[in-house]
Amino acid sequence: MSEKPVTSRRKLLGGALTATGVVAAGGAGFGIARATGSTASSGTPTGGATPTAAQGSDRVPFFGPHQAGIATPAQDRLAFAAFDITSTDAQAVQVMLGTWAAAAEQMTKGLPIGPVDNSPSAPPIDTGEAAGLGAAGLTVTVGFGPGFFDDRFGLARFRPAALADLPTLPGDGSLDPARSGGDLCVQACADDPTVAFHVIRNFARLARGTAVMKWSQLGFGRTSSTSTQQQTERNLLGFKDGTRNIKAESTADLDDYVWVGGETDQSWMKGGSYLVARRISMLIESWDTDYLTDQENVFGRYKTSGAPLGGKNEFDTPDLAAKDHHGNPVIPLNAHIRLAAPETNNGQKILRRGYSYTDGIDPTTGLLDAGLFFIAYQKDPRKQFVPIQTRLGQQDNLNEYIRHTGSALFAVPPGLAAAGDWWGKPLFG
Repeated sequence: MSEKPVTSRRKLLGGALTATGVVAAGGAGFGIARATGSTASSGTPTGGATPTAAQGSDRVPFFGPHQAGIATPAQDRLAFAAFDITSTDAQAVQVMLGTWAAAAEQMTKGLPIGPVDNSPSAPPIDTGEAAGLGAAGLTVTVGFGPGFFDDRFGLARFRPAALADLPTLPGDGSLDPARSGGDLCVQACADDPTVAFHVIRNFARLARGTAVMKWSQLGFGRTSSTSTQQQTERNLLGFKDGTRNIKAESTADLDDYVWVGGETDQSWMKGGSYLVARRISMLIESWDTDYLTDQENVFGRYKTSGAPLGGKNEFDTPDLAAKDHHGNPVIPLNAHIRLAAPETNNGQKILRRGYSYTDGIDPTTGLLDAGLFFIAYQKDPRKQFVPIQTRLGQQDNLNEYIRHTGSALFAVPPGLAAAGDWWGKPLFG
């Protein structure tokens, strides 16, 4: 197999990938971590200060049985990108994934991927915008889309059955192909927007010649709590979102609904999960003209407290059998929380990690282009997301005020064990 991808990668990184840091296919691309793991190799940023790893509560461990950024308590900011692979060289893909993993390890420590002032006559190895910001709780999560398993790299036999293409769902008429799909995804979450963006920017640079960014989305204001230590935030329609979400502290729910286990047909996915991303545009101007009682009936919750209709507190279990004095359901039959509830979906749950977004003005309508970038993790989308979304798409009164404009599905492999490991390594042998 040609060594050309390795050579070009070394040139791209301006020497950061040393001869001892890059090896042939099967373990390529780890020079970043080795080159920046010590002050001797990483150099000093402009101004003379030696970069040091962030310490304390703002640093999330990078290595572990599961990728961080799934059950991790949701951070405040998101930078998400999907990439298409342009190379047909399997070794080039391995080099890229190994380089990404090494870079991600550095960034989650609050370190640059290499010096900014490596040479006045060469591009900086790190882009530098996150210098001094620390780790900011950064997590980097990588997944493989269905296209990753086509015939280009001989990986078709490794495609999990659960990575079946999403069917056309009710309400999919507004999907934009330019905002959908992708061979790879990168989810960067942090409590600082620049730290999250820094990941996507540098991954795109490291991918040059091997993959290109297909689409991306920035998010703010997490819309679901993923820990009992977090309050439930509100979506852009002003309602608390994801009150009944799976929490990081519920290991039983994570095992039952999120982490892939012995049921999989692909052993390399054990400990991983499946990510569904949906860009959901909200018709905010129309919503803002609707009266309060109708807004509450659409969601099935009180707007101020977040309590289910008929309840007193946000975390009260919705009483789906309750009737008013006229004999009508207190929580309407087409209310969002009724249709999304485990009780009406054969007990199924998903782990939500959505974020609000705003992308200026829609050039066609002249209205705000804003809404929810929905992210959900589960162990099998065929049994979880697809039937739940089908039910919502057919019956949910919220559909009057939303449009699904982007959609993607990715297999998210388990976490990395140690330096030198990389996502998808078992697939290439």
